[in-house]
Amino acid sequence: MKKFSLVEFSVGHPRLVVAIAVLITLGFLTQFPKIRTDTNPKNMLPPTSDVRVWNDEVEKTFGLYEDMIVVGIANEAGILNEGTLGKVVHITDEALRIKGVAARDVNSFSTITNVTAEAGVLRIAPLMAEPPAGPDLENLRKNLFENPLFVNRIISADGKTTAVYIPLEKGANGKEIADRLRDIVNKEGGPEKYYITGDPVARDTFGSEMFKLMGIFSPISGMVMFAAACIMFRSFLFPVFIMMPAMMIIIWSMGLLIGMGFPIHIMSSMSPVFLMAIATDSIHIFNEFYFRCREKKDKRAAIIETMKAVGTPLIYTDITTAAGFASLLFANIIPVKVFGFGIAFGTLALLLSSFTLVPALLTLIDIEKLKSAYEKEDIRVSKTSFFLQRLGGLGTGRPKTVAVIGLILCIVAIIGITKITVNNNMVEWFKKDSDVRTADSVINRALGGTSLGYVVAISDEDGYMKTPEAMRYIEGLQRHLEGLPAVGKTSSVVDYVKRINRVLHDDDPKYDTVPDSKDEIGQYLFLFSMSAKSSDLDNVVDYPFGKANIWVQLKSWDVAAMRSVIEAANEYKASHPEKFELKPAGTAYFNLVWNDDVLWDMLKGFIVALIAVFIILAFNFRSVKWAVVGYVPLLFTILLIYGAVGYMGKDFDMPISVLSCLSLGMAVDFAIHFISRLRQRLTETGYGNPHETKPLIEALLWTAARPGKGIMRNAVLFASAFSVMLFAPLTPYITVGAFIVSMMILSAILTMIYLPAMIVLFRRRLFGGG
Repeated sequence: MKKFSLVEFSVGHPRLVVAIAVLITLGFLTQFPKIRTDTNPKNMLPPTSDVRVWNDEVEKTFGLYEDMIVVGIANEAGILNEGTLGKVVHITDEALRIKGVAARDVNSFSTITNVTAEAGVLRIAPLMAEPPAGPDLENLRKNLFENPLFVNRIISADGKTTAVYIPLEKGANGKEIADRLRDIVNKEGGPEKYYITGDPVARDTFGSEMFKLMGIFSPISGMVMFAAACIMFRSFLFPVFIMMPAMMIIIWSMGLLIGMGFPIHIMSSMSPVFLMAIATDSIHIFNEFYFRCREKKDKRAAIIETMKAVGTPLIYTDITTAAGFASLLFANIIPVKVFGFGIAFGTLALLLSSFTLVPALLTLIDIEKLKSAYEKEDIRVSKTSFFLQRLGGLGTGRPKTVAVIGLILCIVAIIGITKITVNNNMVEWFKKDSDVRTADSVINRALGGTSLGYVVAISDEDGYMKTPEAMRYIEGLQRHLEGLPAVGKTSSVVDYVKRINRVLHDDDPKYDTVPDSKDEIGQYLFLFSMSAKSSDLDNVVDYPFGKANIWVQLKSWDVAAMRSVIEAANEYKASHPEKFELKPAGTAYFNLVWNDDVLWDMLKGFIVALIAVFIILAFNFRSVKWAVVGYVPLLFTILLIYGAVGYMGKDFDMPISVLSCLSLGMAVDFAIHFISRLRQRLTETGYGNPHETKPLIEALLWTAARPGKGIMRNAVLFASAFSVMLFAPLTPYITVGAFIVSMMILSAILTMIYLPAMIVLFRRRLFGGG
């Protein structure tokens, strides 16, 4: 089969090709009603992964809930008044009735277990059955502030903030329950302010907003691209044909993922905009077609000649882009794999459409309607082509200066890269003035923190956790962890034992200690278990008393916070040898593992892609030397972009890590188009003497002016597609939008200036002259 037989078939049967494409699109559209979202980090790891298995085991052993919502109630005049306490009781009662809430384990003033003693008899009951007044109010104040289990958990140290902790049943939607809670608190009057936060609130709210943005921004992105294409080509019909393949591959790719049962997560939610932008690679066909129409005056000949000129570069650019994203299939994180697969599939679908659907659409165009537009596509009169020649002239005229400036910028960028901090924080994916972020900030300042992690102490000896040695070891570890800036509060079985010991000794503070005998500790725990909620003890120790669970409340969702807890626990263990092991768990730990795995996966995929892209370049150019030259804009773009990240102090998080694969694919795409068309031009002009600079410079300037126009149009359309993300309410979308816009313009400019400079400087090596 001849190389361009697909093109010739499509030109000969355009309506058939378009009809087939439409039928395929309709087929994929039938999958869209099955769409669902999932932003739970737990589901992003394989079910058999060690971390997920361990976390599930911890939740089962200690009867823990995966998700918890926190309702903060603040009153500048103080919480301890009859009016505010009445609202706390009412909000708690209403929360207990919400479907999906684990009512038996909701904790607030009216439901939390309070340990006291009367006449030497242990009394365990809810802290507050009803809002107190007068002397009872003072008694409540005493019970609150003299009990370390309560301070910074359900009452702030200044007495102005309290919280209702609402665990969710498995599968409950955090956003829906948070919305119900907002309806409840909005009906309360008075001076109090209410804040609703927690991991499920942030996660499910993000998922809901993400779904909306995917539906809103994709069409807006398409409209912006359409408007930009109308201006570029001075035609309405041409942009329609540019957008059709883009919209189709989005439907194909997303329909395939949905049909295969994959949920939409943050990465795949960006896929439509990524695919819309990647589809701009076909702009090189339309760009060259305009020039060929003016030269050939025959539509069929113009199409065939266009595809012969740009076909090979298109094949290799799309293959390199697909390889960049396909490298993510080596990842461990499921959404990373899905994202890479979806974009790679869409890119290959675009490649197929470039040789079938696009030529078919061009065949259906009435060429006479384009005449007034394509007649202006003359590099001798086009202002855009003249500007691009000037850019290329900077590289050809002062190649050594350009090379030195580039080297200096790279050194500066590398210094910036060393300043990058790796971190993920889902709460900070919302804008500063958002309800989610505001609520999280207020609760973290006032109370122990909304991010929850665990440190599990594991002994090989059943009953060991009831020994004074184990109790004191855990107590020491708690104090050590509480010294960390990110830790707001810790709690464990030790706190219950100390509290019982104190109240059974007439509330004497000197008995706020761990008893000296294992039997006494065992008796206290037995008495407590007889009257308290089962979860009170189950949450902190297992039944054989071989494992203990330390709750660690963190004041930040930064993964660095949980990392500091793990490091501090290891330091304590190293300096205090004991008979048990310390292992982290909980949502905060899971977020840390997810963060590290995602970023490592992206880095691993990026390295694999770098190698694959170089091999593809060498194969395409049939030369390692030309492959190295083609690598220059790619490496410079990546260095400069990530150097800027370091200098800006922006965390290297999951959204930014995704950009590495895209920056690799797009930067090298421009280089492939530029070098391939330059070598075609040199072959046409018979250039072969590397000592002759003038013919080479003329060819470079022609490449900058004509194929370069396609590169610049590609960059502008790509940037325009992502510019809409700058107006998103979620910061990852803003970040991706800002960096893609910067990256595309920078990559195109580097291709126009730096490639000509490198080719002139190393012409003898490239063309065999030494």
